Amino acid sequence: MTWSLLLLGLLTGLRHALEADHVAAVAALASRERRRRRIVQYGVFWGVGHTAILFLVSGGAVAFGWALSERFGLWVDLAVGLVVAWLGLAVLRRLRAERIHAHFHHHGDGRWHLHFHSHAGERGPHDPAHHRHEHPPGPPWRAFAVGLLHGLAGSGPLVVLVAGTTGSLPSALGYMALFGVGSILGMGLLSLVLAFPLGWSARRTTRLARALRTATGLAAVAVGLEVTARSLWQLLGS
Repeated sequence: MTWSLLLLGLLTGLRHALEADHVAAVAALASRERRRRRIVQYGVFWGVGHTAILFLVSGGAVAFGWALSERFGLWVDLAVGLVVAWLGLAVLRRLRAERIHAHFHHHGDGRWHLHFHSHAGERGPHDPAHHRHEHPPGPPWRAFAVGLLHGLAGSGPLVVLVAGTTGSLPSALGYMALFGVGSILGMGLLSLVLAFPLGWSARRTTRLARALRTATGLAAVAVGLEVTARSLWQLLGS
């Protein structure tokens, strides 16, 4: 396997991660996060899920002759569009339900931080000195699951590309490994870029944070509906 083929896999993976539906899904998933490390985790977990299913399906196609029909691929694309639109709607729905409030909050060990939380459903005045809130949860498995779905949608074209450019299973697996590394790096770097405006807005003004989340939700809905409509049109015409 030549170095040029390895480089092609890496660069193709980087570019593939930046497709509109991928970016919209990860941005919508991470829209509630304020810490840069957590936002980057969403991108990395998406990339790992995306790579895992690509490696499985594409490797099986090269090694055992597995084949995904074009119609199956269109149905998966349709599912991707619906999921991305749903993620965007979820962002907008949360914004409507929440009454976002920000103030400085201290823990028992004396540490202070600026804390954003919702008072949806609360009655009466809010006492910033007495409240409970959830701290960051575990790994973002939803991003991993969405990455699996995106990878399944993109496995068909990748199988064709791998079959046309490699002549052996080791070469195909090497290409797909580099493609996966590229997609993880690409989405991780993009998530890092997204983390700066989200974190900056959260530290300064609630209105700006809400505006960014609203834009993220609307963009995800628009991208998801476009993918859904395109997939439906192709399914009806096939």
